[in-house]
Amino acid sequence: MSDLKAELTEILDEAEWEWLIPHVQRDAVILVAPNLNLVDVGVAIASDNIPSVEQWIDEQLITKPTTVQVGEWNLNRSKRFNTLIVQPYVLAQEIAAA
Repeated sequence: MSDLKAELTEILDEAEWEWLIPHVQRDAVILVAPNLNLVDVGVAIASDNIPSVEQWIDEQLITKPTTVQVGEWNLNRSKRFNTLIVQPYVLAQEIAAA
């Protein structure tokens, strides 16, 4: 498990909204709440940790982007996200504006 966490930590990256649009269009983006660790969520999804993932879904800590959010991001094309690819998903966490 620690190998997976190290691997995911290594591929953690930052992305502009523009780069995420194609993934949103294919319904592959999962938004992760800012209070969750993106790598921990990636490990849980990659290792089929169903209880954790279901709890986060129930608590709306991981969600699909809403049409309102997508609309806001389309207006603010400079919006940035921390991202992590866990096939077939792209996990994204909003970076707060400075």
